[in-house]
Amino acid sequence: ELDLRGLKCPLPALLAKKALAARVPGSLLTVLADDPMAVVDIPHMCHHEGHGVESTVARDGYHQFLLRR
Repeated sequence: ELDLRGLKCPLPALLAKKALAARVPGSLLTVLADDPMAVVDIPHMCHHEGHGVESTVARDGYHQFLLRR
């Protein structure tokens, strides 16, 4: 789990990209982010980099992303 709450754009997307790059293909990564732009930036980064967004769930004050490398 990568907890990026408290970080502002563009850091959540950049750090998620770095974490995904370090993983083996097919692996999953859970990312927590409370920056409102993360709901746009993280899926956009995944699309651009060829990663998958398995789910996005709104939690109490933040979003939880399940990403596939």
